[in-house]
Amino acid sequence: MAGLAASFGSGAMTNAMGELETTDAIFIIGSNTATTHPLVATRIFRAIEKGAKLIVADPRKNQIAGFADLYIRHKPGTDVALLNGMMKVIMEKGLADEKFIAQNTEEFDAFKQGIDNFTVEEASEICSVSVKDIEALAKMYGEADRASIVYCMGITQHTNGVNNVKSLANLSMLTGNIGKIGTGVNPLRGQNNVQGACDMGGLPNVYTGYQPVTLGAANKKFAQAWGVDQLPTNIGLTIPEMFAGIENDEVKALWVMGENPVVSDPDADHVKKVLKKVELLIVQDIFLTPTAKLADVVLPGVSFAEKDGTFANTERRVMRVRKAIDPVGDSRQDWEIIQEISNRFGFEMNYDSPEDIFNEIASLTPSYGGISYERLEGVGLQWPCPTREHPGTPFLHKDGKFTRGKGLFHAITYNPPAEVIDDEYPFWMTTGRVYAHYHTGTMTRNSKSLDFEIPEGFLEINPVDAQNLDICDGHQIKMASRRGEIVTKIMITDRVDPGVVFMPFHFEETNVNKLTNPAYDPIAKIPELKVCAVKLEKA
Repeated sequence: MAGLAASFGSGAMTNAMGELETTDAIFIIGSNTATTHPLVATRIFRAIEKGAKLIVADPRKNQIAGFADLYIRHKPGTDVALLNGMMKVIMEKGLADEKFIAQNTEEFDAFKQGIDNFTVEEASEICSVSVKDIEALAKMYGEADRASIVYCMGITQHTNGVNNVKSLANLSMLTGNIGKIGTGVNPLRGQNNVQGACDMGGLPNVYTGYQPVTLGAANKKFAQAWGVDQLPTNIGLTIPEMFAGIENDEVKALWVMGENPVVSDPDADHVKKVLKKVELLIVQDIFLTPTAKLADVVLPGVSFAEKDGTFANTERRVMRVRKAIDPVGDSRQDWEIIQEISNRFGFEMNYDSPEDIFNEIASLTPSYGGISYERLEGVGLQWPCPTREHPGTPFLHKDGKFTRGKGLFHAITYNPPAEVIDDEYPFWMTTGRVYAHYHTGTMTRNSKSLDFEIPEGFLEINPVDAQNLDICDGHQIKMASRRGEIVTKIMITDRVDPGVVFMPFHFEETNVNKLTNPAYDPIAKIPELKVCAVKLEKA
């Protein structure tokens, strides 16, 4: 995405977490950082103590917004308009890094023409943010010597998620805030080894290290290593495409590992219907999740404490994971389950250990080429690390030298969300996490102490809307979208604007993803989980 090499495409941070303490300004957008990424937030708090400016843009006033020098509450789904408005101000105020742009980027003129045709007043009207605040936001970011962007799924889980990320890339290149310490575009991974899973080819279009399955040289290399004449060159299916394939009788079996789509995926009632239709559903997990309860076969995987291997975190740091206890009961390490089933199908695998697997990964993956278990003793290594002598790479695109050659500007036009409010569904609804729980609660809701903290779902609603609906704090309310309805209790708060409601998605009993929109980004195929239209009435 945006021509800034694999880091944006894979969702990895361009810079290291520790560099947040060295920056002059931190721009957080679409991330509830203090609640969902507390270790990263600690770095940000240290930066604030050292004098860094903190800017937060989010439709909901989350915890870290309380520490901001400037907090912007824009309308859900209007990130591109806000960012284009910022860049308009930056260019008008002479804050663009013209030398960096000339030397290190391309397609700037087309990008500039798009910005020239857009006004700050238009941005203000679309986002419901004052012109004054957009100007202040732009100046605070644009005037910093070193500015860092931090974002999360509040940016990506939209039908225009790719354009949101490209806009952030545009902003960093426009101001020269890429390729040096304390800058960059830094997405925060939502779970502990999402980065590692993507690095290992857990995506439908790549092998390890983001080597395309469509690339002849990569295809040939992996075929030779795995002892076959050739490998498929077609791109695999994304989750929405898998579900569509089940409906169309094109996908007959589904193997779900460490995932709980019955709670986490949009239009959850439809997800259940699809999973009940598939001929064979296998679920591999550590608990009997709502998804596992629908399975024909449940394979008992293991927790992190029962695993040997490696994890890669959000800053591209590869780290050793060591088994603390032997697998409990009949459970096995994931790689052992996969290997045994593959062998029973006649696809011979003969790995002796996770290290054996990792050595093969390093031999086939340039960005991992210099990494070994021996070198991972201590704090690990950040990829790319191509040779045994290489120290790892704390930040990418050093001195404006991008993997693709030059950073590519994109002219991005604002498009509204796939679903907007109307007379029948007059409220914007967005979702997120709370401090006590993690994703669908598979682990945290099995912890008595964590579940005691927040045992049930709730809907945050502005006092104005609560008064209009004649409901009080803790009352039950029925919330419906075009896909379904749920009943939940309410929490009256000014964290959300009138006309906007927020609900965490951890709770199966009040599963808000029965309401969310399965429409997805045409490129990344990520669903629009962060915005849809709903209506409310007393339960």
